[in-house]
Amino acid sequence: MPPTIHRNLLSPELVQWALKIEKDSRLTARGALAVMSYAKTGRSPLDKRIVDTDDVRENVDWGKVNMKLSEESFARVRKIAKEFLDTREHLFVVDCFAGHDERYRLKVRVFTTRPYHALFMRDMLIVPTPEELATFGEPDYVIYNAGECKADPSIPGLTSTTCVALNFKTREQVILGTEYAGEMKKGILTVMFELMPQMNHLCMHASANVGKQGDVTVFFGLSGTGKTTLSADPHRNLIGDDEHVWTDRGVFNIEGGCYAKAIGLNPKTEKDIYDAVRFGAVAENCVLDKRTGEIDFYDESICKNTRVAYPLSHIEGALSKAIAGHPKNVIFLTNDAFGVMPPVARLTSAQAMFWFVMGYTANVPGVEAGGTRTARPIFSSCFGGPFLVRHATFYGEQLAEKMQKHNSRVWLLNTGYAGGRADRGAKRMPLRVTRAIIDAIHDGTLDRTEYEEYPGWACTSRSTSPKCRSIC
Repeated sequence: MPPTIHRNLLSPELVQWALKIEKDSRLTARGALAVMSYAKTGRSPLDKRIVDTDDVRENVDWGKVNMKLSEESFARVRKIAKEFLDTREHLFVVDCFAGHDERYRLKVRVFTTRPYHALFMRDMLIVPTPEELATFGEPDYVIYNAGECKADPSIPGLTSTTCVALNFKTREQVILGTEYAGEMKKGILTVMFELMPQMNHLCMHASANVGKQGDVTVFFGLSGTGKTTLSADPHRNLIGDDEHVWTDRGVFNIEGGCYAKAIGLNPKTEKDIYDAVRFGAVAENCVLDKRTGEIDFYDESICKNTRVAYPLSHIEGALSKAIAGHPKNVIFLTNDAFGVMPPVARLTSAQAMFWFVMGYTANVPGVEAGGTRTARPIFSSCFGGPFLVRHATFYGEQLAEKMQKHNSRVWLLNTGYAGGRADRGAKRMPLRVTRAIIDAIHDGTLDRTEYEEYPGWACTSRSTSPKCRSIC
């Protein structure tokens, strides 16, 4: 018997279905949908595959990040997913857009058995108007999310019962063996990392905001470095928190929502994000008080990688059409686990390329399935290594060209630890200090001061200004 197909339900309808058919889904005290992704609470990078087709073979930087899957194996994986989806009682279909700039917008269609996943993608992508839905037509990319069904590890190219496979030729993503919703949004990011360079545009794993005078700031950084928190600035308008493209006209957001780490979320210092976790939002793997339904943002008993997803409309002052001009400031965020880097450094063009391609930060426990439970230094090219398709130097050259053309200033900001190592009791940089530094970047204070070379770090420099040092 074919499934009952639920096509493009509204968010309240998806919430109702989740409460009806998902045994562990419930509403929080403020109305967000609390859900579980079960065994996988983070991305599965070891199970990511890109299909080896003639149209992308020469472009892809094959290796540990981009592992090959043959077209024959992909066909088998796709068959498993489609057969599973076709035999469920309920099938949810979501049509959305990726990309606020309509010149480069993708039409995305998602098939999933979980209303939580459907709501997540409505939150994360751009929801069409009724008129746009009426003329949506065939999608540019299709996601078959059969995460409840395990993959067959005997299929050549697979090594486990999980498979997250992307086929640029057929324009499809297939998900098996993981119910972690983040795999879908990162799949779209990976697609854009290949499509945008074909048009000489730079895809960025970065957040962005814009000031009242139209000055744009882009924040590069891996999960847990502060992209979402720092871009949600009460004095500026949010463009987006994670995925952007820098074109010949400026910056646009790929997404229509935010996907924030929830562990340790403080309603006083991160009020914008806290207030966004309300009806229509998704609270993923968060622990709730059984009596009150309040989220315990400090409870790590399920995982460290607790997440909240919400539409941009939940953030006061966020741009509804998330497009802005060329960046005046580019900030690289690094979570230094050893406490040796300065709170802030200004970079020359050459230094910026060094740090961008190197992408130093520290591992954030819980972001990847099977990840370490203690912080350790890692190097993730372009502050987005897991999502790059081409070689890192390709994107580095793109960034250098755009920064030079538009005279963007570049900064390295340590949102990690100060005064010692993370594993020896050092405290993480206070958020108020980091925000004060960013304010000093935006008002020009850090740009109007003399700098000196930072000992031991020939590629960085720090301000000699007493005012700036008092902040840091």
